[in-house]
Amino acid sequence: MLSERIKKIKPSATLAINAKAIELKAQGIDILKFGTGEPDFDTPDNIKNAAKKALDEGFTKYTAATGITELKTAVCEKLKRDNGIECDNSNIIITNGGKQALFNFFMAVLNEGDEVIIPSPYWVSYSDMIAVCEGKSVFMDTTANNFKLTAEMVKEAITPNTKVLILNSPSNPTGMMIEKNEIEAIAELAIKHNFYVLSDEVYEYFLYDGKKMFSIASIPEMKNLAFTINAVSKTYSMTGWRIGYIAGPTEVIKPMGNLQSHSTSNPCSIAQKAALEAITGNQDSVKMMADEFRKRRDFVFEEMNKIPGFKLIKPEGAFYAFPDVSGAFKGDVNDSFKFTEFLMEKAQVAVVPGGAFGEAGNNYIRFSYASSMQDIEKGIQRIKSALEK
Repeated sequence: MLSERIKKIKPSATLAINAKAIELKAQGIDILKFGTGEPDFDTPDNIKNAAKKALDEGFTKYTAATGITELKTAVCEKLKRDNGIECDNSNIIITNGGKQALFNFFMAVLNEGDEVIIPSPYWVSYSDMIAVCEGKSVFMDTTANNFKLTAEMVKEAITPNTKVLILNSPSNPTGMMIEKNEIEAIAELAIKHNFYVLSDEVYEYFLYDGKKMFSIASIPEMKNLAFTINAVSKTYSMTGWRIGYIAGPTEVIKPMGNLQSHSTSNPCSIAQKAALEAITGNQDSVKMMADEFRKRRDFVFEEMNKIPGFKLIKPEGAFYAFPDVSGAFKGDVNDSFKFTEFLMEKAQVAVVPGGAFGEAGNNYIRFSYASSMQDIEKGIQRIKSALEK
């Protein structure tokens, strides 16, 4: 009796791995978790205090479905300051995490058969959301170019049915970035062929080696075609607070707001006040996390490339390593899913199979270094030991 729509959705591989790791831990097995994309730091005190203040002041009722005015204003100011994007409150929706922003967008723009171009490997939820909204995912394999999307790749994927291109830079799962000149060339293609570009920028502050963020929505000619999605989840270690946002042209943003008003209504009132403090308050915690992630990135890069059968391109941002582990496959352990099971069983280490991020990732695993250095050191040593047996 299930709908055909719901049958298209597959369970999230990252959450499934985390659930399995939690289950094994509950059984007394010492599992080290490197699966979920969640900073190991606590939410900063100034943000928690803002939430407490909102609670004490009774800010516990409905807000506007698309978010409180002061938070929208803060988002606009942030986008102008950090991304060069000009917008006003009519261009903004505050959502229940970045996922709702994505889902609202796909629901608002996709008709049956509309094509969405996705660089692969890709974040697991994109394709399932698109399928539910009756769109068609068109994947571009970026592995041959060190996971870096180019305008030429996009050009080859464009058809008369192309409706949206997704950009995710820095990328989940690879940690790689799209070069500025390529983004500018992609913008020219979007204008020429009249398709939307959805830029997922949730890892924008975790950049290394002098890399700089460049938002396609900052290009004036993209004003009516570019959408920017972000959230406080990663930047401020607020994954459980569930506040995201999307900025884009009003003619699409307004109907997205209508959808949200009939689905979830407003995001949590208290979490919105916390997000306001996160965006407008002291930013020292962001720099601290970025510095620590860089140190961990450097360690993981050096140590993983010492593991026989592992090849890791140095991540440029985010907090993921995406090594090619095909050189370590043996016998029946001949793909990323079986290799992940092997590591869980033999090394008591939980990672995500690269195949969960698309077929292009099946020789890889995703290792999140958003864990303590102690756990990272121990986890890599366990992997080495398990492969030596």
